[in-house]
Amino acid sequence: MSTVEMLEQNISQFLRRWLGLPRSLSSIALYGHSTMLQLPISGLSEEFMVTRARELMMYRDSSGTKVATAGILVKTGRKWKAQKAIDRAEARLQHNILEGNMAVGRAGLGSFPIPRYDKARGREKRSMVQDEIRAEVEEDRRVKMVAMYQQGAWTRWEHVEQRKLTWLELWRLKPQHIKFLIQSVYDVLPSPTNLQRWGLAATVACQLCKKRATLEHILSCCPKALEDGRYRWHHGQQSITFVRAGEKAQQQPSSFGGLLTMARDWKLQVDLGRQLKFPEHISATSLRPDMVLTSESTKQVVLVELTVPWEDRLEEANKRKYANLVIECQNKGWKARREPVEVGCRGFAGQSLPRTLKLLGVKGQLCRRAIKTIIEAAEKASRWLWIRRGDPWSSGPLGRKSGADNPWLGRPSEGVG
Repeated sequence: MSTVEMLEQNISQFLRRWLGLPRSLSSIALYGHSTMLQLPISGLSEEFMVTRARELMMYRDSSGTKVATAGILVKTGRKWKAQKAIDRAEARLQHNILEGNMAVGRAGLGSFPIPRYDKARGREKRSMVQDEIRAEVEEDRRVKMVAMYQQGAWTRWEHVEQRKLTWLELWRLKPQHIKFLIQSVYDVLPSPTNLQRWGLAATVACQLCKKRATLEHILSCCPKALEDGRYRWHHGQQSITFVRAGEKAQQQPSSFGGLLTMARDWKLQVDLGRQLKFPEHISATSLRPDMVLTSESTKQVVLVELTVPWEDRLEEANKRKYANLVIECQNKGWKARREPVEVGCRGFAGQSLPRTLKLLGVKGQLCRRAIKTIIEAAEKASRWLWIRRGDPWSSGPLGRKSGADNPWLGRPSEGVG
């Protein structure tokens, strides 16, 4: 192990201790740039490689002839050579020139122009090589994480928006909040299955239903928790936050337009406590979508179906539910549409959430703020379910004191990890 790697290992130990994370958590969770949950921290080994490569290129490409031809060596040890890394990066950049501009995401070809390496000069050229070296390091991290079945489960998530934490958020959020968020994403919370795996418990039984208690089981699959109404309460927290986010967006007039600007008589109904009754003059049905938006003047109806699944099953949750109800409304002369919205139970938004908000006319900074509010509500409710995973469930959590908005989410004797 090199000196730089030893220093990074020591830094990782102190970071885990500072964030309250277990020693079993991979350092890739701390330094990865392509992970679903990105921390504002960069690895020492990565910065060492980039810095040494930049130093060598500055000597090589110096405007001073004597410096450029002096053959100055940059010492990097035996395990990694700066010149070989630069050669690999430049070869990849030359290959990218042959490929040309590639389509990125759902945007059209050429929407995000990429600078060409053969036309770059000076600082821009060095920056492109450094970015390629970082990309190579990140590829190695991802290969290692894919091989980890449990901590690398996020590599199998589909249609999930990445989440980036900033230093401001790390200082603003409570320690229990950050601790639960990171541990839940990489499944290193002290669930009964993990405790048995670590040799700290003899049984993996759920305290409620006596089945195998994984983190997924506790947060989204326990039949007893479903019967008690825990998941319905969790679901209701997202509905309340979704509505409040829309209300805040409506306070300021927007020039972006959207579905809500097409009429002035929009009426919103939300299914809280199983009390929603679908408008009978539109369709006589016993179905209860989570949210119904109606406009009598324009004869429009929007069915919003909100689900809070385990992130691995986010794509499965987007089913064509209420498709027949939409057809019935259309047959009666209404412009009906169905908008499924998925928010992962650990605080990750599905791609359907920003799409639905933009459809309604919530865009730009207001959209980002609304998404942040909704995913934080999902994570807060999941922390509450985790802390009370073995306690009796009553109507208490629905009240203000016990925390629909500000639940008590930490115990000195237990914590969240």
